[in-house]
Amino acid sequence: MLAINILGIEVPDSRPAFLATLAVHVTAGIVSVVSGAVAAFSRKRPGRHPKAGVVYAAGLATIFVSATIMAVMRWQHSWYLFIIACIAFALGAVGVLARERRWHRWMTWHGAFMGMSYVALLTGFYVDNGPQLPVGDRLPRLALWLIPSAVGIPVIILALARNGALRPRRPHDPAHLSGSQRDHTG
Repeated sequence: MLAINILGIEVPDSRPAFLATLAVHVTAGIVSVVSGAVAAFSRKRPGRHPKAGVVYAAGLATIFVSATIMAVMRWQHSWYLFIIACIAFALGAVGVLARERRWHRWMTWHGAFMGMSYVALLTGFYVDNGPQLPVGDRLPRLALWLIPSAVGIPVIILALARNGALRPRRPHDPAHLSGSQRDHTG
């Protein structure tokens, strides 16, 4: 398990199986970061937002699988990255479920969980690669863990507010009523 350097980044394992899994992982990470940003900044209506969201969810699932494989190969050195991948995937899965099942106030749940999965995704990237990146190499290790949340959580809250997901529901609002209650309103 000799480390190698690829484009200035030290890769801790030169075994072909690890490198192939890493290639899939990096590709899925790039796809997820781009598609997640497209979904986040698109209007929340049919079209670009849900299409980008499907790509993001598929990328996130791929990241989870590839992170699991790499963690098994190097558990002692990367168990914490596996935990971050589990958290990111679980948050994304709950976000998708909230939308598909149309939970009460599903837009709030969907937006919050998908946003937090993106924050977890970026946290994993910065924790793993930050010490090798410009500026990241000068930050305390704890900052690499906290900066994605410190930036991401306020952005998520602003986005939810902007899209009306944080607005209180009025009792006569049809979106607030259960199915049987809606059926009996004029």
